[in-house]
Parts: sequence; structure tokens; C-alpha cells
Amino acid sequence: MLARTLTLTEQVAHRIAEDIANGVYPVGAKLPAGRALADQYGVSAAVIREVTERLRAQGLIQSRQGSGCTVLARTGAQGFQVSADVGLDRRQLASVYELRMELEGGAAALAALRRTEPDLRAMERALQRLEAHLDHPEHGVEHDIAFHVAIAAATHNGYYQELLRYLNLQLRMAVATARSHTARQQGLAAAVHQEHVAVLQAIRRQDPEGARQAATGHLKLAAARLNLDLPLSDPSPQS
Repeated sequence: MLARTLTLTEQVAHRIAEDIANGVYPVGAKLPAGRALADQYGVSAAVIREVTERLRAQGLIQSRQGSGCTVLARTGAQGFQVSADVGLDRRQLASVYELRMELEGGAAALAALRRTEPDLRAMERALQRLEAHLDHPEHGVEHDIAFHVAIAAATHNGYYQELLRYLNLQLRMAVATARSHTARQQGLAAAVHQEHVAVLQAIRRQDPEGARQAATGHLKLAAARLNLDLPLSDPSPQS
């Protein structure tokens, strides 16, 4: 079987990981800023974002908003990991969607019970920005993810936020795949946006089951639009 050609993200991530292992970027040091890395490797800012998420998921770096990326270890963590190649394997992508249904459905339900006014404003801002970029898949990905992150924050359960942060690369790939597909069908982006609005409305009215159903329903429809092999209805309890 022929070896698979590495993506740009994989190539750059591998080179930076090698530099970390060889001490070019020692533990405790900061990586160059995203723009500098993009210039250094001749890739886009979007590729560098995926690279840093990949390195973070491997336990090599820690990234914080406004403070850049700090090297945590010279070799990657060997604990629980989710493949970073979900955008290349339909079965893995389907598994990530299945995981997201449980994770984000539960998060939406908790958010409906615990959300504050600032939480609602954060979700509203993300959806407003998303609506303004419905026809721009790359920019839309950032605002789409911001909406899901805002829901996780509204649970006021740090573990939801940490798990979603761990899955950021997989989430980004899944969202990017879905939005790229949606952009090719006229009018579909607006319809998908209303699925997000339905989640927000249920959270706003403090309806946990409605929020859970809206979130899982949105993800099931997204999976169906990508022709992924997922069950389209919850299994009924045996009587």
C-alpha cells in the first residue's frame, strides 16, 4: 500500500516537534508568534492554528490567549488521545461526531440550567459574527467554534471546557469539513445557522431537554449532510 502524503499541517507540526525534541525550543520557552511561524514555513495562519492545536493535543505545548505557546515537554504525552487525522478518515470523522453529540448535548443541557446573562451575550456575539460570515467558510469556522466554546463555558464546569479544548483540533476539522460542504449548496448555510439559533433559544429559555435535543439534532443533521454512517435517531428503550 502506498504511503499517504503528509498534509501541510502534519509536515509543519512534525518539523516543530523535532525542533522541540532537539532543544531548539527548550522546555519553558515560547514558540515564535503565529505570524512569524507562518512566514517561516510559508503557510497560512489557519495552518499554524491547526499545527499548534496538534502540538498542544500531543502535550508538547501549552497555548493561552494573549500569551502565546509555551513548550511543556520534549516528547508527547502517551495518555488518552484522539486521532488528529479525522478530516482524512470518514470513520474517524463519524466517531468524532458521535462523541460530540454526547459531549455537546450534555453541555447544552447544563448550560440551559446554569447560564448567566454574560454567558448568553457571549453566545449571541458568536452567532452574530457567524451570521456575518455565512458565505466565508474559513472565517465562519472560527465563529462556529466560538459558539460551541461559549456553550461549554456556560456549563460552569471546567472539565467540559478542558475536554472541548483538548478536542479543539478535531472540532476544528469537523466544523471546517461541514462548513466547506455547506458553502457549496446555495441557501444551506442560512438553514444550518437556524439550527444554532435553536440551541441558543432553548438555552435562553432554560429548557435543558430542548437544548440537548437542539444540539444533538444539529450534529446529527451535520453528519447526515456529510453522508456519515451515524444513527439518525436515539435507540428506544426496550419494553
